[in-house]
Order: sequence, then C-alpha cells, then structure tokens
Amino acid sequence: MAADGRATEIVVIGGGTAGVRLAQRLAADAASGTAPADTPATTVTLLGEETHAPYNRVLLGEVLAGRYGPDVISLPPAPGAVRRGVRAVRIDRADRLVRCDDGSVVPYDRLVLATGSNPVLPALRGLRQADRHGLPAGVHSFRTMDDCLALSAEVRPGTRAVVIGGGLLGVSAARALAERGAQVVLAQQGEYLMERQLDRSGSLLLRRHLESWGVEVHTECRVRGLVLDESEGDPGPGRLAAVELADGFRLDAELTVLACGVRPRTGLARAAGLDVRRGIVVDDELRTSDPYIHAIGDCAEHGDRLYGLAGAAIEQADALARSLTAGRTAGRAARYTGTRALTRLTLAALGGHEPQVPPTDRPSGPLDLAAFGETTPLPGDDVVQLTDATRGAYRKVVVRGDRLVGGVLLGDLTTIGALARTWEDDEPLPPTTPLLHLLTPDGGS
Repeated sequence: MAADGRATEIVVIGGGTAGVRLAQRLAADAASGTAPADTPATTVTLLGEETHAPYNRVLLGEVLAGRYGPDVISLPPAPGAVRRGVRAVRIDRADRLVRCDDGSVVPYDRLVLATGSNPVLPALRGLRQADRHGLPAGVHSFRTMDDCLALSAEVRPGTRAVVIGGGLLGVSAARALAERGAQVVLAQQGEYLMERQLDRSGSLLLRRHLESWGVEVHTECRVRGLVLDESEGDPGPGRLAAVELADGFRLDAELTVLACGVRPRTGLARAAGLDVRRGIVVDDELRTSDPYIHAIGDCAEHGDRLYGLAGAAIEQADALARSLTAGRTAGRAARYTGTRALTRLTLAALGGHEPQVPPTDRPSGPLDLAAFGETTPLPGDDVVQLTDATRGAYRKVVVRGDRLVGGVLLGDLTTIGALARTWEDDEPLPPTTPLLHLLTPDGGS
C-alpha cells in the first residue's frame, strides 16, 4: 500500500508476453489469497503501444503461413486497466509519472518496463532506417502483428521473396512464405543457419529440410543493398525490384523480409537516466538503478545477459510478481537468478501450395527442433550424437565432467523432456550410466 493508505499503483509499459504475464500473476495471487497477510493492495495499469489485443509473438509465423488467424494467437486477457494504442513517451521519476503520446499522465508507485525489442535494420543501400514507416514498398520487418499482416497482404503464389537473415525468425518467415506458395530465397551471412542454437550438423539437416520444401538457401552470403524501381516511388522511396549481393549478383524480388535480429528497446529508460548497457540493467529483484522501477523481458539485462526468449520473459514476470506481493515482512526473499533457456521450433508440414521440387524429395511431415545450453563442445568435453538419415533425425548432447551442458535435437524430440530436466537441474550424472543412455527415450531420468 502507498504511504497515504491507498492501493499501490503498478504501471506496466508493454503489452507483450512479459507485461501480460505479470498482470495475470499479480491478479492471480490477489484472488487466490496466497499472498502474505501484510501484502499491500495493488491496482495494475498496462500501457500497450499496439492496437491489437496482446498476442503470442512466437506464433506470428503461423499467422503468416495462413494456418492461424490473428485472434487464435491472442494471449488470455490481462486483468486490470489495459490501454491499447498508447505510447509512453517520458518517465518523470521525481514525481513518479508516465507521460503518454495522447497527452495523458499516469501516476505510479511501481513502474515496470516490459518494452521488448525492435527489429535490427541492417545498413543496406536503398533502405531507409529512420523508422519502420520509411521502408520502401515491398520491404518488411517481421516483429509485430502489423508487420505480419502487411506482409501477408502482399504475398501470392509465385511471389519472389528474399528473406535476409537465417536465424530463428528468418527460418520461420521463409518456411511460412513457402507455405503460401512464394518462391523463397533465404540469405544468411553466417556459415550456417540458426548459429545461436544449432551446431553445424544440425544446421545442415535443417537446410536440407528447407530446400526440400522449395526454399533456396545461401549461407556465407552478404547482402549489399536493395534495388528500387524509382518510377513507382515519387516522391518517396521506390518499390523493391531486386536484392543485390556483395558479389554484385542480383536476386529479383517482389518482397524482402528483414530478419536480422532484434535490439532491446531502451530509449525510454535511457532518457529517464536509468542504467542502460545493451539492455536495461536489473538486479536479482529485477529492479533498475531506480528502486521504484523494474524491467522484465527482452529489454532487461540481468547478470550481463540478454535472453530474448519467451521462456525467460515468463520466468522474470513470475519472479517479479512474487517480489511485488511478498509482503512487508518477506524482505528480499523473492529473487530471480537467471533462466536456463531452451529453444523449440516446429516447422509444420506443407499444406496448401506445393513447392516446385520432386515429390520424392518432399518431407513427409513437420520438422521439430530443440536446442539448449552449449551446443559447441570445448576441448575435453564428451559428445554423443546419433544421426538417422532415413528419418531425417539428429540428436546430440555435450557433457562436461559429470554435467550435461547442452544438446541439439532435430526430427525426433522423444528425449527432450528428460534431457531438459537433467540440464535444468544441473545435477551430476550417475557415474555408472553410459552417456549413450542420454539419447534413449528415458535418457537422463
């Protein structure tokens, strides 16, 4: 409760996974009566910049593919006062006020920044980078529902599309466009796809799957710029005509998707004078350098680490909810110590438009993949891997001393539950258990 006896006003800036989860947990704790008796009463106001109802960003690829409608991926409604289409423009720390672009002023006792991240716009010739609205016609980022719907409105069977970036987002976008019947080229600057999650062998298997679905994949491929048809762009930028590679080769393109990573949204925090490095710096109670302001999700940097994953956002929201409802006598009991993040992705089997590849080369079903921890071994590590070329499956684990430190699974995830538990628990492996046992259906249990 605030010093004057009124309920504590908690304001959350951000209507994504982290912000909505926090509001839900605060409401659930209050309704269940599990909070300590001395827990102060709270009211929650959530400010969401997007006009859409909060949604699961991980499933945007399914919306682009036409498998789901936008309403299907909506998150459960956030309790409390939810204001959509409102952008916070300034934090007044002295008076504890949030000033919004519509002229409104929202007071807070505790402020939570769940501002997420923005897509990285690469330094390409022909690309305006001032803001997302300055992109040439036919060029799209792929981060929000508006991005997804705008891209979806332009793609047609046979549309020539180039996806720039071969990470998790780029792979999802390329797969979704192929599902819509587009002729897709995926250009990845690095040596292999999904370098942050997969090892070389796993990436090669993923590449074979994408190619069998009709996606043309180029790795170690640097894009120099965009070629625009200026005749269609008077007075603004013209429409996309091609993508130019560093070697001068041009890929004809009607659509380009920029999937070059994300960057935490820290501008609001930086302008308010908070400690910002790569993200908004928080401690184990997810507090910023201002004790009345917290940060969670993609924008938060904890222990010198940015997560950028939904699992970490949820764990941080849960931890902060416990901290905010711990009661006056609980002291510093509720703490966040980090997330052991596991990445999962399902690339659904083709339905609808068929790619122009021989029928015998087409995959028979979806491709599931999972990756966790350190997938590249260090000298002295033990590595166990199994490859099933017939089924298109690959499994690998890395063991350091008596600990499981990482793994990659593609095509066959029957062991992922036990492996994930073993990794998350970080307990010594039984000395008498053969390491190959980790890759059997009951591995690690």
